[in-house]
Amino acid sequence: MNDIFDKFSMKGKSTIVTGGAGLLGRQFCKTLAEAGAGVVVADLNGEAAAAVAQQLVTDGYSAVGVSVDVTDQKSVSDMVQAAVKSFGQLDTIVCSAAMDPKFDHDNVGKQGANAFETYPLDAWKAALDVNLTGMFLCCQAAARVMAGQNRGSIINICSTYGLVGPDQRIYKRPGQDTQNYKPVFYSVTKAGVLGLVRYIATYYAGTGIRCNALTPGGVFNNHDDVFVEAYSARTVMGRMAHGDEMNGALLFLASDASSYMTGSNVVVDGGWTAW
Repeated sequence: MNDIFDKFSMKGKSTIVTGGAGLLGRQFCKTLAEAGAGVVVADLNGEAAAAVAQQLVTDGYSAVGVSVDVTDQKSVSDMVQAAVKSFGQLDTIVCSAAMDPKFDHDNVGKQGANAFETYPLDAWKAALDVNLTGMFLCCQAAARVMAGQNRGSIINICSTYGLVGPDQRIYKRPGQDTQNYKPVFYSVTKAGVLGLVRYIATYYAGTGIRCNALTPGGVFNNHDDVFVEAYSARTVMGRMAHGDEMNGALLFLASDASSYMTGSNVVVDGGWTAW
């Protein structure tokens, strides 16, 4: 029987993280690299992806940065081939790239156009292209390689708003005439993530390919005090998550520590959905 710490090791394994230059993506890349994996940092912003990868290399880890448009099938295929070319295989993909309108300090008061009654069709379609079609393309391309290896872990990033509806009250600002809203596409696409996870998991039943979801709660990212107070009051733990508090769950799902888990959803939300 292996030591429990061996089960969490990613030594000799290859991973891709889409949205790898984002708030959580950077954390995921660093975690997987620290666990021993070769990491492909993939992001629409190729320069940012390269910078994250270079920092990992400078710190003594193995990483490469690639630019990817998850809505473009060829771009996604090139990303997967970059992982195979760089590391000889693909063991894990973390699909973290997504459109997610923020309510941090710089964006407060800019969300009035998110009202359901007037939400633009083109914005709806663009979000579905990234958040669902993009994830589908990434899973599909990764699965082709994993099927040839008869092993692999696919991790799709969901959200608490894929489980419950947004509490729009936390986006209100005192004295503002226009109500801020978390837009409809976010809840719908994140709910769709769970359907995709279950489909992939059952499609590959009896093989070594697993697919699971990780559902983070709200992570602090320089939000203003009004939002932090409102959000925190809705959680059992009374605060937002720190940036590194999804890393343990992410590594669990990526590694052999979760070898008997597929089609599941790990929720790390400070108790938001427990009320």
